[in-house]
Parts: sequence; structure tokens; C-alpha cells
Amino acid sequence: MKKIEAIVRPGKLNAIMNALQSLGYPGLTITEVEGHGRQKGITAQWRGRTYSMELVPKVKLEIIARDEEVDMIVDTILNTAKTGEIGDGKIFIYPIDDVVRIRTGERGEVAI
Repeated sequence: MKKIEAIVRPGKLNAIMNALQSLGYPGLTITEVEGHGRQKGITAQWRGRTYSMELVPKVKLEIIARDEEVDMIVDTILNTAKTGEIGDGKIFIYPIDDVVRIRTGERGEVAI
């Protein structure tokens, strides 16, 4: 099992969720986060004034998946979230040792 953690633009969230649901994979956790990478924040103008935001709003998706589903899920997120611009985000993949469903006590892949 693996944990897929994707940090993406908030405007891409609905498209990613719809794409994952169409694959039959509806389970995910979403967190609103802030941060910056290479772009070091953004500068914007409003009413003639320049504003600088060091931390850019992003959305973090967390998905636990079977090993054989990881590439399909990652490819779906990648193809849906990509704009080609700086700030598209990152995808991280971590190994998961075990999962326990609290309601039933089931463990392992059946608990996903």
C-alpha cells in the first residue's frame, strides 16, 4: 500500500476529484494549505497598489491506495492538475505499513 500526497492549485481540485471518481476511486482527504516553492510567492496589483504574498494557497490531497493502483492515480492527478506554469504543485508517494478501519477493526487493504 502507498500514500499519495498531492499539493495542487485550488482551482484544479474539482477536476481532480471528478477524474478520480470516474476511475472508481472516490476516497481521499483534502486539506487547505499554504506554501511556496521556486516561485517564492506571488506579487499582485489591486487598486494601484502592489501586494506580495509569500505563501500561496494550495490544496493537499491524501489518498491511500493499493500498489497496483498508484500509477493510475498519480497519472490522473498529473494530467488533470498540470497547467505547465510554475506553481502546479508536487506529488509525493510514501509506503504504508498497515491500515485499520476503526468501525470494524479490519486491517490491511480491505480497510482502504
